[in-house]
Amino acid sequence: MKGPIQSVEVTYLIHATEDPRKVEAAVVEVLGVESKPETEGLEGHFGNLITKVRVHLTGEAAATAFRALVARMPQSLRRGISEDIDSLIDEHSALFLRFDKQLQIRGTLSLASGDAVRVKVKPRGFMVKGGAVQFFSQLIGGA
Repeated sequence: MKGPIQSVEVTYLIHATEDPRKVEAAVVEVLGVESKPETEGLEGHFGNLITKVRVHLTGEAAATAFRALVARMPQSLRRGISEDIDSLIDEHSALFLRFDKQLQIRGTLSLASGDAVRVKVKPRGFMVKGGAVQFFSQLIGGA
């Protein structure tokens, strides 16, 4: 039987002043899955190099990554996500989380809005019978 998660997509920016290996290592550690990322070179406002990184996981790799992500979340973070989960889910039942990239490099998961590691979690449609809010609340278990 297939797991409840269809895909996990992780995107983040690496600025010219950052060590790409540290950022990638922090993302791999949190997700527990190593995957070859897609990269795109961008130019910042002042001509500085910015690299956009995208990791797209499907199937068992996506399920493993989501389980690892939830396991790394402190209970207070899971509770906070559960309390605000309806605002983190789009009309297609995908869950969107944004983690502070600098804190993640230091080993701490915390939600952020600025320079973030963005995670999109898409559930399998047939698994979301009671609605996406209830589905993700159960998987995250913040209560």
